[in-house]
Amino acid sequence: MYKSKAYSAAGATSPLASDVINRREATDRDVQIEILYCGVCHSDLHTVRNEWSGVMPTVYPVVPGHEIVGRVTKVGTAVKKYKAGDLVGVGCLVDSDRSCPSCKDHQEQFCPSSTFTYNSPDKHLGGVTYGGYSESIVVDEHFVLAVPENLNLAGVAPLLCAGITTYSPIRRWGDIAGKKVGVVGLGGLGHMGVKFAKAFGAHVVVFTTSAGKKEDALRLGASEVIISRNPDEMKKHAGSFNFILDTVAAEHDINAYINMLGRGGNITLVGAPDKPLPLFAFSLLFGRRTLSGSLIGGIAETQEMLDFCGKHNITADVEVIPIQKINEAYERLVRSDVKYRFSIDMASLKSE
Repeated sequence: MYKSKAYSAAGATSPLASDVINRREATDRDVQIEILYCGVCHSDLHTVRNEWSGVMPTVYPVVPGHEIVGRVTKVGTAVKKYKAGDLVGVGCLVDSDRSCPSCKDHQEQFCPSSTFTYNSPDKHLGGVTYGGYSESIVVDEHFVLAVPENLNLAGVAPLLCAGITTYSPIRRWGDIAGKKVGVVGLGGLGHMGVKFAKAFGAHVVVFTTSAGKKEDALRLGASEVIISRNPDEMKKHAGSFNFILDTVAAEHDINAYINMLGRGGNITLVGAPDKPLPLFAFSLLFGRRTLSGSLIGGIAETQEMLDFCGKHNITADVEVIPIQKINEAYERLVRSDVKYRFSIDMASLKSE
């Protein structure tokens, strides 16, 4: 066991503050990583403030962060894929049972015994796991990902959650080249959805309530922008989409977007509104449309996503901050005041 500097929250109303945490020594299958950048996910904020207490209550102190990029500093004797100096990433998962049907199908995110990067029971040290707002982390080799060397590291970090969250459903839908694909919302998730859909060759259309986002949507790769508050614009495109990725976490009229689908079209939710969305069944029945949801991806698919990003030079649009600005960043996150993700330069932790 060794000590590592970190930022933690002591309670639901406490600010994140400098702390020192325990990390396990690397076992024979482990990779020890010096963390260079850590993305800031909205899930971090929800967990720190215990806003998901009914589903995943927070255990304090909590060290958030599951969008981790770093360099390998040490490997266990049985580790075969990595060596000291390698550039790697860690996403939302750090363990699973490896034996359930989901794990055998390379879908570890659905394993009933999966261990999240933070706020999950820690079988090694007791208590709960601590995330990436820290100097270093020790992770089983299976859950460590190779990061392409050609990408901007600050922009890579959010790929470990926002990236795979949007890549997975787009990839699963099939060949979208030449097809009409919609992205609802242009935030941390939405801007990645636009980049991926464009890279796969789709005709990308962004739905947004804000006319001020039109220029940015086109810059990111959209071919068209629909102002969803404008009924004439919505009516013009009704029944014409093959696939729609809905990234909005706030309450909204899902039926309006289902009506945008053509025959056999699908809309997939990756945003998570905290209240049920009323569904008009006839919107699905007429046109044999489908509504589905998607989480992150498994380890193999996440590696595929990173390799795809390396090939197509895709990263998240980020604002890089020092760890000392994290509480301010959380307040800005609530106001959606960032284009489009925060990425923490963990070198700033050395001054603590």
